[in-house]
Amino acid sequence: MSVAERLAAVRAEIAAAAEAAGRAASDVTLVAVSKTQPAEAIEEAIAAGQRIFGENRVQEAMAKWPAIRARHPDVIVHMIGHLQTNKVEDAVATFDVIETVDRPKLAGRLAAEMAKTGRRLPCYVEVNTGAEPQKGGVAPAEAEAFVRRCVDTDGLDVAGLMCIPPAGEEPSPHFALLAELARRAGVPGLSMGMSADYAIAIGLGATHVRVGTAIFGPRRTS
Repeated sequence: MSVAERLAAVRAEIAAAAEAAGRAASDVTLVAVSKTQPAEAIEEAIAAGQRIFGENRVQEAMAKWPAIRARHPDVIVHMIGHLQTNKVEDAVATFDVIETVDRPKLAGRLAAEMAKTGRRLPCYVEVNTGAEPQKGGVAPAEAEAFVRRCVDTDGLDVAGLMCIPPAGEEPSPHFALLAELARRAGVPGLSMGMSADYAIAIGLGATHVRVGTAIFGPRRTS
């Protein structure tokens, strides 16, 4: 299948999952995860109408997206990978949304860079719903307080929460937990669900799903 065909299939499944949950398909934003994918594959998705993409690494995004943006200035690129504080300046210049705010130092650095550049990017707080030591994200018990800190102390525009459930675990409890934490924190966005489980995430309230393999095929390796 071509990228366009895969993209159409994903959109159809999003619409079906939203309908089954009593939601409108327009309530769910598809973030096409283009990490490791060449510009040619991204151009195929853009030609098929996709405009919102996700990248995991700042340097990879810096290498790919300026030329693509020159041709398609309406694209929006989300940072969905772990963000090091020494990459904040480049991240604020390169991305339109930061989905992985997970510690006070990063929140402060992002706020300072946004103030300096005048680029006020929407942010998501990453929650480590599985308490996995190798992953970033705030602990669920700390999520509400951390959102308040990001808004009140750092002045960030916190649009919602995001999570990546542990591999091999049933994702539904993690998605339900994130939805409850977002309700408590008073933020509307829920970035959750990837290629294997985005339909489940939509049923539990996802506003953004991050889908890569189902659109682009197997991840490219360099």
